[in-house]
Amino acid sequence: MAEVKVVTDSAIYLPSELIDKYGIELVPEVIMFGDKTYRDGIDLHRHEFFTLLKQAKDLPTTSAPSPQDFIDAYQKAAREANSIACILVTAGFSAMGLESAITARESFSQVPVEIFDSRTAVGAYGLIVLAAARAAASGKSLPEVIKAAEDVRDRVTVILTLETLEYVAKGGRIGKAAFWAGTLLDIKPILEIPPSSGVFEPLERVRTRPKALNRLLGLMEERVGTNKPVHVSIDHGDVLDEAEWLKNQVMSRFNCAEVYVNDFAPVAGAHAGPGVIALSFYADD
Repeated sequence: MAEVKVVTDSAIYLPSELIDKYGIELVPEVIMFGDKTYRDGIDLHRHEFFTLLKQAKDLPTTSAPSPQDFIDAYQKAAREANSIACILVTAGFSAMGLESAITARESFSQVPVEIFDSRTAVGAYGLIVLAAARAAASGKSLPEVIKAAEDVRDRVTVILTLETLEYVAKGGRIGKAAFWAGTLLDIKPILEIPPSSGVFEPLERVRTRPKALNRLLGLMEERVGTNKPVHVSIDHGDVLDEAEWLKNQVMSRFNCAEVYVNDFAPVAGAHAGPGVIALSFYADD
């Protein structure tokens, strides 16, 4: 019996082999195209999502897992561990997900459940969950697993560029970036998700896609330098060639402890749109 099991929602950004290796329990998010409902990772896989998105006449809607979904995950986790660390995507994107997890905990008494708001998303969220899962795999206690998540949350950065602000604006997750709404078609926005707000915030705007991708690299160097070991996640919305180019640039410029490339999760992709590419990273102390 393990001491701690990590539970998270399916908006996580990690390679499937790491999810399997560390036994991370996923609670599926829900995506709706018209009258068709899909459970992320069960009825709809990431490589299929952007094909549907590009063909859709109307933007899809999304829904957080229900309390029963979390209860089911807690029950499964409790068969394998003495406690549960439930780590969630920022409540700035999914307050209902946090509420569902809390509601589920109130009616679940098999083992202790600690709920942790990552205050971020995309690859940064994945790196936080990975740190917690590694701590759990090493036999750490529940408070120690949560501390591992907190330590990465305090250091991790996620910056991203979009083909357009159209999707994030319509999805209502644009934060202060709304002041760019009048020039949606004229810019390649660079955004971040700071833990202080947990929503998209504007950083810069440039005029071409190559400039945007190179600026992501420049911002990473400004934040972490080039000497310390860095942990990196590159996440993309159906632009694998650009993601691989970015990976090669990161590996040649930085001292990489690990680098992962992931498809954008459907729930986030519905709001970011095709062509989104995100760079998440933190440096070792």
